[in-house]
Amino acid sequence: MLSDCAHHNYSHRQSITAILTSNFIRTEVKMPSGKVDKPVIQDNRDGTVSVKYEPKEEGIHELVVKYNGEPVQGSPFKFHVDSITSGYVTAYGPGLTHGVTGEPCNFTISTKGASAAGLTMAVEGPSKVDINYHDNKDGTVSVQYLPTAPGEYHISVRFGDKHIKGSPYMAKVTGEGRKRNQISVGSCSEVTMPGVITDDDLRALNASIQAPSGLEEPCFLKRMPTNNIGISFTPREIGEHMVSVKRMGKHIPNSPFKVTVMEREVGDAKKVKVSGVGLKEGKTHAENIFSVDTRNAGYGGLSVSIEGPSKAEIQCADKDDGTLNISYKPTEPGYYIVNLKFADHHVEGSPFTVKVTGEGSNRKREKIQRERDAVPVTEIGSKCKLTFKMPGITSFDLAARVTSPSNVTEDAEIQEVEDGLYSVHFIPKELGVHTVSVRYKDMHIPGSPFQFTVGPLHDFGSHLVKAGGSGLERGVVGLPCEFNVWTREAGGGSLAISVEGPSKAEIEFKDRKDGSCDVSYKVTEPGEYRVGLKFNDRHIPDSPFKVYISPDAGDAHKLEVQQFPEGNIQADAPYQFMVRKNGAKGELDAKIVAPSGTDDDCFIQAIDAEMYSIRFYPRENGIHAIHVKFNGVHIPGSPFRIKVGKDVADPAAVSASGSGLETVKTGHKADFIINTCNAGVGTLSVTIDGPSKVAMDCTEVEEGYKVRYTPLLPGDHYVSVKYNNMHIVGSPFRVSCEGDKLADVGAQETSTVVVDTVAKFSKGGKNAGIHMPTFKSDATQVTSKGMGLKKAFIGKQNTFTVNATDAGNNILYVGMYGPKGPCEEFTIKHTGRNNYNVSYSVRDRGQYILIVKWGDENIPGSPFQIDV
Repeated sequence: MLSDCAHHNYSHRQSITAILTSNFIRTEVKMPSGKVDKPVIQDNRDGTVSVKYEPKEEGIHELVVKYNGEPVQGSPFKFHVDSITSGYVTAYGPGLTHGVTGEPCNFTISTKGASAAGLTMAVEGPSKVDINYHDNKDGTVSVQYLPTAPGEYHISVRFGDKHIKGSPYMAKVTGEGRKRNQISVGSCSEVTMPGVITDDDLRALNASIQAPSGLEEPCFLKRMPTNNIGISFTPREIGEHMVSVKRMGKHIPNSPFKVTVMEREVGDAKKVKVSGVGLKEGKTHAENIFSVDTRNAGYGGLSVSIEGPSKAEIQCADKDDGTLNISYKPTEPGYYIVNLKFADHHVEGSPFTVKVTGEGSNRKREKIQRERDAVPVTEIGSKCKLTFKMPGITSFDLAARVTSPSNVTEDAEIQEVEDGLYSVHFIPKELGVHTVSVRYKDMHIPGSPFQFTVGPLHDFGSHLVKAGGSGLERGVVGLPCEFNVWTREAGGGSLAISVEGPSKAEIEFKDRKDGSCDVSYKVTEPGEYRVGLKFNDRHIPDSPFKVYISPDAGDAHKLEVQQFPEGNIQADAPYQFMVRKNGAKGELDAKIVAPSGTDDDCFIQAIDAEMYSIRFYPRENGIHAIHVKFNGVHIPGSPFRIKVGKDVADPAAVSASGSGLETVKTGHKADFIINTCNAGVGTLSVTIDGPSKVAMDCTEVEEGYKVRYTPLLPGDHYVSVKYNNMHIVGSPFRVSCEGDKLADVGAQETSTVVVDTVAKFSKGGKNAGIHMPTFKSDATQVTSKGMGLKKAFIGKQNTFTVNATDAGNNILYVGMYGPKGPCEEFTIKHTGRNNYNVSYSVRDRGQYILIVKWGDENIPGSPFQIDV
């Protein structure tokens, strides 16, 4: 382990110690000028090495230490080099370059014998900070500040009103190891809408309210106890508001109508009263309570978020006098940040910094960090590869398909690279974002569907990193827990992997050099673990993952499943399979978990001493999981995934588009469409993470669902769209928001809407449109000739030719209708290069209409009139 070498005064040489083997260590020093220098490595012959360096420049240096080609934990190490004879007042210490939210950041100022009285300091950044300093009476001053939010902090140190050398400094503060929890308590104003509306109509309606300032937000419609329709919204301004209620984009009768908001109704955070010792200090493993009084503050939602070394459980209870009691229960000591907002504005004193003391839960944390290089740009016609590890399966049950940007879907080849490692191969014909679906037994593997960009990346960042595998769901003590991480779409950056729980984890990392990697970790104690994945200091989607590690498998590995149901499994029907114990001693239990998250016990019956029958009864369509445990430990293969019903929700068939997923403006309503045509029936979940909560609604439209929201603060918003709990391609979408601040800045906040979808089909029928290519053609360039275009004879083959060589690519449609209906027979033969021979026969005399189309367009001369 490397000792702390960050930020000290160095005049000659630096020495650090590492418990490593010198043969495999490589080091380098990056100087302030950008030049790279090599330090000297000395083997101490006691399992440690010393790294010595003679500095040549003043300023911030970086020491990179690699072992077996991989950076050791903590590398690169930063240190400050100063000239002792410079005579300047200087500053050094880790708090000038980096820190962690909720933990004190320290640095030292060397006054070179000058009086400390002439020093002034300021720290500016995403949060307010308190600065404490202490004159050590030895020519140095110790400085400490406490950042409460991640981001860049600018530290100014002045002596005699002039910046000292290097000031202002920039420190990067991360939320490393911080856990966050939040709750929201709604308080909305309600008005009754004029007119009569049925419940069926209610689902097809959407409503919005426009304030006098022009701010427009979605609002909610609901059935009142009086059976009238109520409109629920958060009043933000005094005066006359305009409420619009629309069906399929058109105003319904009586819409728009006016609503007047009085002063007492507008939410005012300044009038919220808070009290209680829980906002000043707290104890671990205990309920820390404070009180919130919003009775005189008007209407507005109250949001509470608590961030600190542990995820504190938050409870909210109504008191008899109309106030709220809020309690939180942390499990680790340290500094916690409590954000209290009412109507999107901080209450007085928020955010609060609370020092929590007491015993911790003795959780161990292990972390590794690896640099990920951006993969080369993929070109049209090149061989593309997507790799994944999935041990314990056979390649016969795997299938992959690739959908191009123009919606052409083709099968892809899957190869087994080595035992348990597979790769999908395809050759793209277009530039743009492709969708790669990988299924095992007709069900998406964890991480699928994947986004795969051909050509330059359109976006990059942590939101485009994917992770999946059994090691993010479950594990067994002493056995490797494995998962995949795909960083290809995110570009280059730093990937940090942490495992926290009852015991310290051994983490192994293997780079596949194609934008993907294998991660494996092993722990020695059972219990609940959290696996955190960060890319460039930001959590990837769904991180941290909660993983339960079972005790030693014992005899559970002996059990095997037989006669597991396959094929057409239907809801509301019983099914069964067999489990053989193979001499194992203990108790067997089983349950089935539905897509909605509800679980039901399975019926277990002993056939004989060795064989058990397990019967289950699925009640929903979709992917179910059957958990089979022996003595509390999953048997091999458990949980077993099973597909129930035919029209199972397919996230690969869902897409999202619209201006609301691009650049938006504060105070302006934004929207986007989620197309669920041909995607089956499932649960659609939309979540927006951003600087503040957003008013959001979701209504049904012809092609799927329309989501509307109004952002209140500028900054990046991340829109996650999930179908049956799986991200669609492109999700989460990063949306840039510009404009004025209409709410107070605080912790990140989350808004969610969930809808149970109905079946949607594209025009042309159930199977139309899903894989239709996009044609580029010009029907005016098609030529045709032949007697069959003018005259026809009964009982003979009448012919003509169609030449579409210069008309692009499309489909030729030919049809003929006569006095008594269609003609008797038609034959179309493609002779090459979009040339066609067409022949037909008729049996009745009279006048016929012959239609010839190239795609949706008539060719020149069509429709033709034919005399028989």
